[in-house]
Amino acid sequence: MFHQALSVLLVDADPAVASMLQADGCVCTAAADAGAAREFDAVVIAAPTRAAQAALRQRPELAQAAFDSAVLALVAGDDLALELELLSLGVEAVVSDHTVLVRALRHAVMRKRVERSARTAYSTDLATGLPHQAQLLEHMTQLLALREREPAPMVLLVLRIEGYASAAARLGGEAANVLRRKVAVRLRAALRASDVVAAIGPDAFGILLGRLESRGDGERVAAKLVQSLRQPLVVAGQPCAVAATVGLALYPDHGKDARTLMQRASAQAGSVATVGGAGYAASVERGSGGTAANDPE
Repeated sequence: MFHQALSVLLVDADPAVASMLQADGCVCTAAADAGAAREFDAVVIAAPTRAAQAALRQRPELAQAAFDSAVLALVAGDDLALELELLSLGVEAVVSDHTVLVRALRHAVMRKRVERSARTAYSTDLATGLPHQAQLLEHMTQLLALREREPAPMVLLVLRIEGYASAAARLGGEAANVLRRKVAVRLRAALRASDVVAAIGPDAFGILLGRLESRGDGERVAAKLVQSLRQPLVVAGQPCAVAATVGLALYPDHGKDARTLMQRASAQAGSVATVGGAGYAASVERGSGGTAANDPE
């Protein structure tokens, strides 16, 4: 079932727990908190006393750790209310009997892997291979929580693309899907590796610029993306032109939560008419001067 040794982060656990897991082939690392959960297959947090259990409920990193890894709480005695509360926070298992810890850990890791696979399948746009709106919103929520502690401007762009229907009418229905994939590749190529591109609808892409040097960088990046789409894309040997409109939402000026920013950028992209021979939004073209934060040096 597990071809490699499981990596386990131990938080407040005594040496006997580490010895037990190591005897089963696990690689254990001790830490004071679960902040590095993403780097491990599982996290075991020991809470042997009432005070420790009360503190466990309040750990600020617990929810994120449970999202990133299989988290097990090692407690003393049976407390149904505590178990239910921890499970509601995303903890995979609450264990009071050390003799079943190894089995519980392996089961928890397997459940987490199945969950992660299902989440990936659910949150990926099959036509482009990009994350879709649910995953983008989830990522934004995590990043916004970080921005509360480390303030910095960030921008969400929404690009609405026109031209798929024309390609399908000329070249067949599959041409629209091919064109959509080619648009995704071109957008991705115009951005930094740290920028997030997502397919948020059949005719729309969301681009998250997680950190900007200045508030004006969002508009410059938007203009850069529109410029990248000016050159027609080739589908079935035929050039296919696309048109784009862009909506922009800046954190914190236009909102402080993911959905508000998404609604703002989407509404703006939908309200700007594509104009001109190439079908691009004039308001974006006017702001195309200067360099953007994600331009290569």
